[in-house]
Amino acid sequence: MKPVNFRIADTFTDSLAKLNNEEQKLVKTTAFDLQLDSTSPGMRFHKLDKARDPNFWSVRVGSDIRLIVHRTAESMLLCYVGHHDNAYHWAERRKLETHPQTGAAQLVEIRETIKEIALPQYTIGEEQVHPKAPLFAGVASEVLLGYGVPVDGNDKVYQKWE
Repeated sequence: MKPVNFRIADTFTDSLAKLNNEEQKLVKTTAFDLQLDSTSPGMRFHKLDKARDPNFWSVRVGSDIRLIVHRTAESMLLCYVGHHDNAYHWAERRKLETHPQTGAAQLVEIRETIKEIALPQYTIGEEQVHPKAPLFAGVASEVLLGYGVPVDGNDKVYQKWE
């Protein structure tokens, strides 16, 4: 059996802390068992069909608790744990990416945006007030990448006014 790099994401530990004590014990036992032998027949992996990342899998912890893992041939990353529907929704909105400059692995949230159509506002005899420039208007996208902002996140950062 080839050794697998076993990692734990901050999002996993944060979500684990939100469960009650009994659920936490079950999750910790399952995580330990995964680290020892993820190929054990007792591990119930389920491929997540609606996830944006093809390497997201769900592992059954109890009747309603699911552990979301990012699994490849070389590694396993514990990403999130929660009740069934919440865990699946979490995985459907995220993907694991490598930052192009820092090389850091990032769990990036994919957000669907609704584009608002700006309607013209007509005023008579009033002077138009122009808002000040966005906070990061003069910062190059390469600089933002250097700070660890995901590639897809630059547009969101440029739209921040305060």
